[in-house]
Amino acid sequence: MEGSGSWDSLVVGWTPEELRRSDSQLHGMTEFLLEAEDVIVQGHGVVLVNTDEAGTLAVTNFRILFVSEVSQQVIELGTIPLATIEKFSKHAVKLPSVPRQSNKTSSRRLLQVVGKDMRTIMFGFRPKTKQRRAVFDALCMCTKPEKLKDLYVFVFGLSTFKNDDPKLRLLKEYHRLLGKGSFRASSTAIGDGLSLSNNWWRITSINSSYALCPTYPFALVVPKSICDEELLQVSSFRGRCRFPVISWCNHDGAVLARSSQPLVGLMSQRNTADEKLVAALCGTPHKGSRRKLYIADARPRKNALANGAMGGGSESSSNYFQSEVVFLGIENIHTMRESLARLRDYLDTHGTASSDGMSSFLRNGGWSWGGGNLSSMSASVSTLGDTGWLIHVQSLLAGSAWIAARVAKESASVLVHCSDGWDRTTQLVSLASVLLDPFYRTIEGFQALVEKDWLAFGHPFSDRMGFPTVSGINNTPSELSRQSSVGSLSSSPLRMPSGSGFTSSAGNTTHGQTSNNCSPIFLQWIDCVSQLLRMYPCAFQFSSVFLVDFLDCVLSYRFGNFLFNSEKERQQNGVADACGCIWMYLAQLRAPEDGSHVHYNPFYDPVKYDRSLSPPAAALAPTLWPEFHLRWACPSEAGAGDVQSQWRTMTKKFSEIAKAKEIAETKVNELQLSLDLLTAELQKEKQFRNSALAMAKRGSRESLAIKRAVQSLGCKVHFLRGESDAVSTGSSWSETREGLQYSGRSDSDARGQPDEKADLSVSISAAEDSMVANCVTSPECESICPFRTKEGCKWPDAACAQFGGQLVGLKANFDALDRLSIYDGYFGAD
Repeated sequence: MEGSGSWDSLVVGWTPEELRRSDSQLHGMTEFLLEAEDVIVQGHGVVLVNTDEAGTLAVTNFRILFVSEVSQQVIELGTIPLATIEKFSKHAVKLPSVPRQSNKTSSRRLLQVVGKDMRTIMFGFRPKTKQRRAVFDALCMCTKPEKLKDLYVFVFGLSTFKNDDPKLRLLKEYHRLLGKGSFRASSTAIGDGLSLSNNWWRITSINSSYALCPTYPFALVVPKSICDEELLQVSSFRGRCRFPVISWCNHDGAVLARSSQPLVGLMSQRNTADEKLVAALCGTPHKGSRRKLYIADARPRKNALANGAMGGGSESSSNYFQSEVVFLGIENIHTMRESLARLRDYLDTHGTASSDGMSSFLRNGGWSWGGGNLSSMSASVSTLGDTGWLIHVQSLLAGSAWIAARVAKESASVLVHCSDGWDRTTQLVSLASVLLDPFYRTIEGFQALVEKDWLAFGHPFSDRMGFPTVSGINNTPSELSRQSSVGSLSSSPLRMPSGSGFTSSAGNTTHGQTSNNCSPIFLQWIDCVSQLLRMYPCAFQFSSVFLVDFLDCVLSYRFGNFLFNSEKERQQNGVADACGCIWMYLAQLRAPEDGSHVHYNPFYDPVKYDRSLSPPAAALAPTLWPEFHLRWACPSEAGAGDVQSQWRTMTKKFSEIAKAKEIAETKVNELQLSLDLLTAELQKEKQFRNSALAMAKRGSRESLAIKRAVQSLGCKVHFLRGESDAVSTGSSWSETREGLQYSGRSDSDARGQPDEKADLSVSISAAEDSMVANCVTSPECESICPFRTKEGCKWPDAACAQFGGQLVGLKANFDALDRLSIYDGYFGAD
């Protein structure tokens, strides 16, 4: 039989120094470590039995870290913060012997880790490697630090998650409740904030040094008619000195008050100051009559009577004027702890894949529909009811709804208490506040509510969650002790087939105290809030994902907000100045995406739900919280029915489609711009073409006119195509032996039609018939006559005489052809 993990276990053979030596052998884990996270020991070839996946297992000063060998990614199921571990133990499973080695048997080395977040993990180690022993000893060492500075939350420090003083945030909420508007958060404002009051209530600093009640906050809201001396008299009459104080109030004077049980004992003792204080909670008369007071005792009546034998008990309505005592019948912390353990075992048994590596289908055998045959499914539902968890959640919801209805519908005041006033009392008061005040249904208000009713009013988080705490008044603050978790691991830690030879350690997995104060009180309250969110999906600003992430942060012990058992202990140990703040961390997670982050409820409607909520009794039927309860046992079903997750999926797809549409529209715009540019260029080219055609037509007409003019002079005109090299470009006159020759280029064909493709050359020649000598010359003739020879002019017998003397006029006006009409000016109509 293997040994079990114990807080008092002696680590034999492995010292902290030896365990830390393995840090030099790290490989492939550095990229997954958080800030200030160090690896203590590391094992290779470890199998996560739940999913049958091999990987590397490392124990750090903050968590168990499991990285898959195949994907090289962190496996969330096998990665759990050390503070979230409730218990761990070693087990062995004997494997069937090999025929050739019938005298030898081998066993599979297992390490079971049970978490406070509803998961049960099983790791398998290779035999004869001593890796399981090293991991086990490292867990024993790291989960029970001896000094405060060894806790990861102090090693991690403030980092980037520093926030203001919790005292300032408490005073800010008090100012809001008393209707005094905003409160300036500064170190000098604490003294000023303690003097605030309104018509009915005031803030008192009687507990500023925590001398009156060490588990109450430094500032308290009490009736204005009660002086501090009377508060001193009342404190001695209430358990743990937790006298009645105001937790919430509305604008017309109704309040939610909280306290611990009165110390009436079997003799039903009375205290005049206590009766006066409780009566003062009613404030002023409402609608002309005295306001009624309800005293809600969270315990079952029999438990309250039993406490009377130990000096406690409950109030008598005959001693408290205009009051009514009601017992809400909510069980104690031990019942809640056992109920959650049964629920966790139920989920591990009937989940998709469990710590034994088998699905519920294989476990139940035979063909199935939905994970088991009909009889096994009916038994499964019955087992869920046997856990009692949903019944307890329903009791809390019903009690808080009743309290809220008394305040909202009757404008009555309600005093809530249990035995000590820090467990069931806190659950009921904070749940009723969520129903009454829309502010607490926002993220900012939820933070204010948790800090006021849970942290400031002294819910013992270290005791209830098994966190390290200051060990005692005789020890220095640097010495720590851890609350135990006594009892077996679970009713059935493993469900192996018969004949598997399974053996496990039994008994205590923590140190050997006789009492156990661990209890999932805060987890149960968050579960109740999730049930309200399911009933009123549009009334809350935050989502169910926010609640899961918030609860994981609380259980991880990574931030200092929930350290120790009271505001006094946190202040004495300098938590606010040395540790990071959970609210800053969550705010930074949301900052990049703002309102689109998964922590925000997309259906939140603050206008419609701006008043109190009054759920009917029929609506207070809770179900399993899928996002939290089923995320490890049935991961595929954890968020399958969540409307918010479906909305986000649709929104993501819509965003992708909108982005694709935007890209397509951008491309269309670019193409349209290119088309416009091409159209403009084409239009410009058309204009150039039309201009060129106009010029060509004009040139054609001019060429045709010149041709006719030349022909009228008796010259021959020849048009040559494609002979661009044979004639010169442009036009010119030249004198040859044959006579007068003109060469030119034209764009018109022989019929006078323009031809863009033709390369035309025009040749004009005039033959010389005879030359007449001894002609009487004139200055004009000598300057322009092309037939003049060396012998001189032979006019009128010269060849030029046949032109009728018009050559002179043609030459003189040739430059004007572009401006005058040849037909009209020289030749007339054709």
